[in-house]
Amino acid sequence: MSGTRSATPSAPLPSAALAKLRAAPLAAVRERGELSAAALARIAACADVPAALEALEADGMATDAVKLVAHALPRREGVWWACMCARATMPADLPPTDRAALDAAEAWVRKPSDENRRAAFAAAEQARFGTPEAWAGVAAFWSGDSMAPVGQPAVPPAPHLAGLAITGAVTLASVRADPARQPARLARFIASGREIASGGPGRLEAEAP
Repeated sequence: MSGTRSATPSAPLPSAALAKLRAAPLAAVRERGELSAAALARIAACADVPAALEALEADGMATDAVKLVAHALPRREGVWWACMCARATMPADLPPTDRAALDAAEAWVRKPSDENRRAAFAAAEQARFGTPEAWAGVAAFWSGDSMAPVGQPAVPPAPHLAGLAITGAVTLASVRADPARQPARLARFIASGREIASGGPGRLEAEAP
């Protein structure tokens, strides 16, 4: 995740390489991923998450594929993926509050301390929870042990919340400024997720204006 910058991810890697997706139980991902009925039917016979991802991509179900990846990746990798997708469509005039939320989310990925996790949520709150960057920060916060204030009894986030926030970040990034670009963007984003799931950085080139 902290490797050198790469170009747009190459062609999808074979499912055998997707170790960080394979480790996630498909039954749990199906339960918490809020997939469409059509997607659930399509992957009913799949043996694991990589096979399900390939099936969804083959049928053009990109939004469901995003949900699948968001809920199957380990949380640090998932938050990093959200950050990479946000950076790919980030405008030059991004407000400082949103940039701070993105930086805070990435800081948590690099050093997942409770202090950094709570800082990511505070930055997302300043960004008013309205952008991909803000939702990357929320995803970092929901990846921890407790949503309660420091010093209060722990209130663990529900297991699906981090994946939900990652999905939100990636989806918002895919429609930013020009929703017509969404199909091409989702294809790039899913390729990035595949790279991250295989141990790569998943970095994406920033879009031309």
